Amino acid sequence: MKIIKSTKIIKSVQDLCIQACCVLPVDVVKSYEKAKNIEINSIAIEVLDQLIDNASLGKKEMIPVCQDTGMVIVFVTMGNQVQIQGMSITDAINHGVAKGYEKGFLRKSVVKDPLIRENTNDNTPAIIYYNMVLGDVLTIDVLPKGFGSENMSAIKMLKPTEGIQAVKDFLINTVKMAGPNACPPFFIGIGLGGTMDKAAVLSKKALLRKANSIHENKFYQKLESDLLEEVNKISFGPAGFKGKTTAFNVFIEAYPTHIAGFPMAITIGCHSYRHKGITL
Repeated sequence: MKIIKSTKIIKSVQDLCIQACCVLPVDVVKSYEKAKNIEINSIAIEVLDQLIDNASLGKKEMIPVCQDTGMVIVFVTMGNQVQIQGMSITDAINHGVAKGYEKGFLRKSVVKDPLIRENTNDNTPAIIYYNMVLGDVLTIDVLPKGFGSENMSAIKMLKPTEGIQAVKDFLINTVKMAGPNACPPFFIGIGLGGTMDKAAVLSKKALLRKANSIHENKFYQKLESDLLEEVNKISFGPAGFKGKTTAFNVFIEAYPTHIAGFPMAITIGCHSYRHKGITL
């Protein structure tokens, strides 16, 4: 049995929130640089230069790379041989989020109710998903999700007979609707299968992957590549000023589903591709 104190979880989540909001992963910055090398539109190149400079400044000064520091989504993988000592893991995560947003001077954007809209003043509660496994592992992945792009995300119940073409059509229509409002170039997460709610979670989980990573399944590897090619034909380009790069990546997570169903969810992620994880 592995015993982990809740105070350690609080401190870890606090640090993850600050790091995720202020320090973009190296692979994300490399995506900016790669896109800059293939662009021919001078404005697109300038935008990508600004993204690179912004990432550098955020890391150097430990300030958010975007003013929208998001609503925190947390993915937890917890083994059956892990015991949390102190408060519950859910309470510990929320305490960590609150401390992180206070210590990091991150914008607090969460309201208590979608209609009453009174700010909680600490960016909690987080949205937490748990995956219970065998063993003594405890991993926590934090995904601060900005709502400029979240508002352009979508879900649809496709017909099972429609196949890949329906996936392409729904994705292209969603990206066109998002346009420059969602801050391209995008990182796009797609969830296929399960139920309506499961597909939505899968689309978020897909955004935990490293930039330019390749799907382990060859079928989905090709589908991701094909979909990315189709998205980039739209040519919105960086910040919507036209260019070759409308999206950096399309990531897919799939799950078994009912014979009569074909749920598909799309989470649009902006160019500030923020996520950070830790294993305790």
